[in-house]
Amino acid sequence: MTQVVFHALDDVTRRELVSRLSREGPLAMGHLTAGLRMSRQAAAKHVAVLKGAGLVRLVPRGRESLCVLCPEPFREVVEWLERIGADWDVRRAEFKRLVDGL
Repeated sequence: MTQVVFHALDDVTRRELVSRLSREGPLAMGHLTAGLRMSRQAAAKHVAVLKGAGLVRLVPRGRESLCVLCPEPFREVVEWLERIGADWDVRRAEFKRLVDGL
């Protein structure tokens, strides 16, 4: 799952969309993509990638859809990063013990 999330966040436009949703909460597609220098179709493709990664979901509201940020994939990435960080902490401590023993 983390690979799909990292791929989705690989693009600066998609990171900006996630940031907007994080700051402002659920937004209609038009409001979410306002100010982007691209067509509505291109913006919709970016949202589709985020949706495919499970980072957003679309909630129908009349003629529009609200984009809602989904926190679970972010939690999975944070947990993965914490495991990696713990591994590096152990390796750094082992290296320090080795260097101190010289």
